[in-house]
Amino acid sequence: MSEPRVLLVLAGSTGGIGRHVRSVVDGLVAAGIPVAVAGPERGDLDFGFSRAGAVFHAVEIGGAPSAGDVATVRALTTAITSWRPTVIHAHGLRAAAVAVAARTAARARGRTSPAGRTSPAGRPRPGLVATWHNVPVVAGARRALQHGLEAVAARGADLTLGASADLVDRARRSGARHARLGAVAAPPLPPATRDPAEVRAELGAAERPLLLAVGRLAVQKDYPTMLAAARHWAAAEPAPVLAIAGDGPLADALAAQVAREGLDVRLLGARRDVADLLAAADAVVLSSTWEARALVAQEALRAGVPLVATAVGGVPALVGDAALLVPPGDPAALAAAVRRVLTEPELAAELAAAGRLRSAAWPDETTVQQELIKLYREWRDGAPPPIP
Repeated sequence: MSEPRVLLVLAGSTGGIGRHVRSVVDGLVAAGIPVAVAGPERGDLDFGFSRAGAVFHAVEIGGAPSAGDVATVRALTTAITSWRPTVIHAHGLRAAAVAVAARTAARARGRTSPAGRTSPAGRPRPGLVATWHNVPVVAGARRALQHGLEAVAARGADLTLGASADLVDRARRSGARHARLGAVAAPPLPPATRDPAEVRAELGAAERPLLLAVGRLAVQKDYPTMLAAARHWAAAEPAPVLAIAGDGPLADALAAQVAREGLDVRLLGARRDVADLLAAADAVVLSSTWEARALVAQEALRAGVPLVATAVGGVPALVGDAALLVPPGDPAALAAAVRRVLTEPELAAELAAAGRLRSAAWPDETTVQQELIKLYREWRDGAPPPIP
């Protein structure tokens, strides 16, 4: 029996989604399954899909709907008709919505046909799986547009996988025919290469506690709440240093706020030495208004670094009792939890041990790869697999 042909689709990604798709590519290549990736050219440069053995199709899928989407759908349609996949797996809402339109357009070109029936070219209509990794935090007029995007993605996919239970519920409310949890493993970080004391000295925390935040500088991460918390803990003796690793659209605004308020915060920009930063940190802080399976939360628990996070989205189910959780948008509660970790050594040790234990039970990359390969292989005969 021949192997399935898989087309992975993603929009522009600077973090978790791109790393996850690269992991899926690695698993498919190792299993001898033909795989192609369609997405922005920058993604291939950042994550090396083609270097890993995937056929790469440049399709510039942006982060939000735009006038260029007609050309984007056309490019993805061409990728579908040339690669002729058994199954398309779109990662993220934007990629899913574009894939829905492109699969329909490919069918209209006469290269594909309804499930269970072959086209004149002898190929079944490809299945469409969509993984919802997150949902952008939007307001006002953009909220209606977002809901429309979710409806297109949910109703057009044969199967929707949610990275957290609340995403599965959201997909069902948006009209998904079949939706269930889909594990997304955080790729393991490389070992730390620098001495923690050297890293701390570099950040001005040689004799002071070091707090670490890692993530895109975007609205969802709610860094203003974290900076407000920093004003609370500035009165501690010694006052901790907060280092934020990441880049994004709010970089300039956050830098201006830090300078204006004289906050003891280091904005590090995008970093490739997160393992070194984690090894040097006394605690990790996450202030997001929503997360599914935050990579930094997984990395902190694996590394045995105490985590203080907001109780939002999939975070409580992910970390259990291995982190201190606080309400979102509450700087005082966030600062109080951080102070506890820094001033109660027994609590910090308990969280570190609980984090390592909790993370050991999560599915690893190999498990996730095997689950997806099983799903793709069930689709190779042209009919969707049984979906509970």
